[in-house]
Amino acid sequence: MAKERKTPKAVKLRAGLLTKLLIVILLAALACEVFTLREKVAGAEAEKARVAALVEGKRQENAALAADIQEGCTPDKMQEIARRELGWALPDEYVFEVGS
Repeated sequence: MAKERKTPKAVKLRAGLLTKLLIVILLAALACEVFTLREKVAGAEAEKARVAALVEGKRQENAALAADIQEGCTPDKMQEIARRELGWALPDEYVFEVGS
């Protein structure tokens, strides 16, 4: 008689209650971490948008200054600077200062 080969039986692992509880707790912790990371990402994106707007404003300011430099010194610019920074006025003008 020939020997019959026995097929190996599949091994079934049974998870105990403590193991299942541990897995559920770990999944809950991972879910909380995912939500926390999403909030951090949203905050970082808002900060990125704020900084991008600030950079764009500075670029426009630099472009305006570069255009002023390219144009050179004109009498109108000199008069505007004298009025704004030195408080000068033309002889036929009146200056009223409203203070608090």
